[in-house]
Amino acid sequence: MKRTKYIQSLIEEGEHQQLDFKFEISDARKIARTFVAFANTDGGKLLIGVKDNREIAGIRSEEERFMAEEAVKNFCKPNIEFISREWIINKKVVLEIRINKGADGPYYALAPDGRWLVYIRVKDQNILANKILVRALQRKSSDAGTYINYSQNEKLLLQFLESNRSITFSEFRKMANISPAQTENILVNFLALDILEARFSDDEFHYRLAGDFIAE
Repeated sequence: MKRTKYIQSLIEEGEHQQLDFKFEISDARKIARTFVAFANTDGGKLLIGVKDNREIAGIRSEEERFMAEEAVKNFCKPNIEFISREWIINKKVVLEIRINKGADGPYYALAPDGRWLVYIRVKDQNILANKILVRALQRKSSDAGTYINYSQNEKLLLQFLESNRSITFSEFRKMANISPAQTENILVNFLALDILEARFSDDEFHYRLAGDFIAE
């Protein structure tokens, strides 16, 4: 009974940043995007055999688990480890796949055109990361560390975000009157140190103070 309540409570949560539902795994390449998005962000759980409307359909065969293994083996890099478990709910099998936040990012998924792309998890979506986020993820996993020259431009950005919820790349560049490269470097440094976090809306990334620095 406790096991049943566990999986049902997850389904009742609905999809969010650390939970995704899939009716089936029909394409290992596509599911790889979800795997890398979880690994690049906060980790997460994937429930196979559950529809978007939270209806339990159940997996059809062992093929689902094999497709998940193929995804991490052939369409993700570096290697992503996952834990899988099957749950029986009303005589239907739901496959739970758990992926932890990775320590060796950024993690890439192989696109149909042969490019390796970085995805992050934003709410219930897998979003293609921009160059700034990719660099920040690379910096976080590097042994080189991050050093900030706390100049007037850095102060200007933090002062602005103390009274404004977020800022875009273009807005910061214009406000500080600096080059694209300077703008990018400042944002990368602050993201790598978890001073800033990125949010995606209106088809672009917005940057805001992270965690305890902001009031929800």
